[in-house]
Amino acid sequence: MNRPKTLLPAAIATLALVLAGCGESAEDSGTPSGTAGGGGAPATTQTATDEAHNDADTTFAQMMIVHHEGAIEMADLAVQQAGSEEVRALGEDISAAQGPEIEKMKSWLSAWGEESTPAGGTGGMDHGDMDMGGMEMDGMNQQEAMAELQTLSGTDFDRRFLELMIAHHRGAVEMAQAELEDGRNPQALELAEKIIADQEAEIATMEQLLQNL
Repeated sequence: MNRPKTLLPAAIATLALVLAGCGESAEDSGTPSGTAGGGGAPATTQTATDEAHNDADTTFAQMMIVHHEGAIEMADLAVQQAGSEEVRALGEDISAAQGPEIEKMKSWLSAWGEESTPAGGTGGMDHGDMDMGGMEMDGMNQQEAMAELQTLSGTDFDRRFLELMIAHHRGAVEMAQAELEDGRNPQALELAEKIIADQEAEIATMEQLLQNL
């Protein structure tokens, strides 16, 4: 008789644990579906918000794509020709960071129903003649800068690459600041803030590398 009485509380405790587990599972299984179901409306709202843009947003995305393409072209050359491992690594970092940002901005322009290249632009790397702030480096356009870099090697390459890329980054900061002043799209504004932070940090790094050459 004592044995059943001893087992009864244990059985009740076990049953309580099982029921609690079931209740938690039911709650857990409801959470994802609730999140998915509840997330449907915010996703639609987010899409609508993302499509809201003005001319400043369009210009920012179009021109920053071109600007990033130029940076990647220079960075890839640095990976091939840099005299120091630090400059080569910097080139790799720039290319890795800006490639995904280009794809992001292209997706925005597509969602906005806008062209991926500026009006009158030819796309790709043919942007040396564009009369836009932030596109020149030490008075040179992209083609002129690349032509000079291709003739250099070793420390001479590193020094000139850093000088030109610092000027290039400052141009990107200038373009991003214009977006913060005039833009409307929340994602574009967020990217502009990120570009300013990232490129100012890289400018500081490059200035330090220049001092060490």
